[in-house]
Amino acid sequence: MAVKVTGRYGERVIATVRGLARVALAVALLASLAAGCDPRAARADGIMLIEAGAFWMGGDGDVPDEAPLHRVYVRDFWLDRHKVTNREFARFLEARGLRSAEGLPYYDLGDADARISRDGARGDRFVAQPGFEEHPAVEVTWFGARDYCLWRGQRLPTEAEWEKAARGADRRRYPWGDEPPTDARAVVARAYNATERGDRRPAGEGPSGVQDLLGNLREWTASAYRPYPYRADDGRENAPPDAGRVVRGASHDDPVDALRVTIRRLSSYDGGRGGLAHGHHHTGFRCATSEDLGGR
Repeated sequence: MAVKVTGRYGERVIATVRGLARVALAVALLASLAAGCDPRAARADGIMLIEAGAFWMGGDGDVPDEAPLHRVYVRDFWLDRHKVTNREFARFLEARGLRSAEGLPYYDLGDADARISRDGARGDRFVAQPGFEEHPAVEVTWFGARDYCLWRGQRLPTEAEWEKAARGADRRRYPWGDEPPTDARAVVARAYNATERGDRRPAGEGPSGVQDLLGNLREWTASAYRPYPYRADDGRENAPPDAGRVVRGASHDDPVDALRVTIRRLSSYDGGRGGLAHGHHHTGFRCATSEDLGGR
């Protein structure tokens, strides 16, 4: 039964409930510390807090579009601990269909690499293929990734947010540090389309507890592709839908030497016929939010 409370008494009730939520969160945090959990990671339902602060973005190596090494400040945000899975994206397709309001595709359903298909008995139902339900979703277009996150009340991360989650406050090469990649840390140098679950390699997580940032699949970001230094106020974070976007990370079939937290690639619009409007076997995504989830 729902009871509507109004007036000053209602305001006191709301304030009391919020206060109790904060107390409950503090108790849960103290309990996790007492149990020996890592105090670096704040989490709410599988989404991790990346705390505000400046970090080193890019590098001064031999790749021009990753240079120069420069300091960037990022505000508090939350990022999915894992990439969106085939099972999760199939639910979105059931709710929203295969195309956006602009008529652009969300998913390459007819591609041989797709891991989501229509249910044979019900043409309006989408299901992840057996054995791939919990693998990160492939063949999702940039528009599908964008609108999936909006459907969840979230958004795609910027490329600066992605790199801060992967790199933290130091200049590490990989999310886990500077030690070379291993099978326990990353899904890389595998056969074509040989994705794996993204929740089985805690040894490869980043400094804030986000997993599977390098390897398995590259990731769509919200950012338009522009040269460094990165500036959030230069138009790259409010670019039109037909602007080329930045793809971050590395895929399962990329070579080991492609693994580094600074790598960035361009995906162009191509008039709605490819690029952003086309899914790929090597690109997935995860969602972010700037909403304060501390009381959840």
